[in-house]
Amino acid sequence: MDLSFFLISLLNGLSVGLLLFMLASGLTLIFSMMGVLNFAHASFYMLGAYVAFTLTQALGFWWGLVLAPPLVGVLGALFERYALRRVRRFGHVPELLITFGLSYIVLEMVQLIWGRQPLNFQPPESLRGPLFTIVDLPTSLGFGWGAPPAVCRATAGAICTQFPAFRAFGMAVAVLMLVAVWLVLTRTRIGLVIQASLTHPDAVESLGHNVPRVMMLVFGGGTALAGLAGVIGGAMRVTEPSMALSVGAVVFAVIVIGGMGSLAGAFIASVGLGVIESFAVGSDRSLADLFTWLGMQVTPDTFGYAVWAVKMSQVAAILPFMLLVLILIFRPKGLLGTREG
Repeated sequence: MDLSFFLISLLNGLSVGLLLFMLASGLTLIFSMMGVLNFAHASFYMLGAYVAFTLTQALGFWWGLVLAPPLVGVLGALFERYALRRVRRFGHVPELLITFGLSYIVLEMVQLIWGRQPLNFQPPESLRGPLFTIVDLPTSLGFGWGAPPAVCRATAGAICTQFPAFRAFGMAVAVLMLVAVWLVLTRTRIGLVIQASLTHPDAVESLGHNVPRVMMLVFGGGTALAGLAGVIGGAMRVTEPSMALSVGAVVFAVIVIGGMGSLAGAFIASVGLGVIESFAVGSDRSLADLFTWLGMQVTPDTFGYAVWAVKMSQVAAILPFMLLVLILIFRPKGLLGTREG
């Protein structure tokens, strides 16, 4: 494995993992504070992308980035106040069913309003180019900011790999979001009220706080985080009606692997899965190669040889779910969870 491939795969994996964390953090926050597993969470992610696209067309990308998450958060808070709250007293099954139904309603509304075709949601002009270029020369490894340097065109055998500026911006937004959420929950009065409402709701009520309103704000805040992830993900990848489906199952795998309700676990699982998938996608190795490296020979006569010959890049998409199954078998609470998921 050459160093340039390792660095780019690592950076791409970190960018994907931090995007997953932006989405998973909102779902984790809602579950840890309310005990609600929101099946429509990825739909709010999709709404964030579409709302930001509309705002970008009228006001520019930066206004879309600033306004779309709170608008999605307001929609989430209204859903909790007028729909979810009415069924919570009937148990977890009605909660799951109403959020499951909401995901289909959002999908149909998105297709009615914006259509079924992908939208041309682009990052701002200042973030469309490469942030830096890794120059892999036959005898050395170089590095240059911005567009590929002249050596890429002048030197035979030079391999120049660019890292997009918008990916780096998305990573920075995710880190800032993590710090902001941690500070709000641990260093502010509202964070203390939120955490106390989870464990001692009656005591919080006796102090004059409206616990149902606190839960509404938590749900709205969680969906706003999903909306923020949608703005970044929509501009980084593609904005289309299937974008919720493509990340929804992976996000649930993330929170189960990390531990139901654990924000730190969601961070570790998101980044870990992103890095693993990134290296797997770029790898042409197979399980047979692994056995060969361990000193064991796998031949066509070996039982199930076709399975051992499958490339890692071919199974990259199912790796999160394979890890999910292993976690559920050997550690049902997840990496850092406190309750079994």
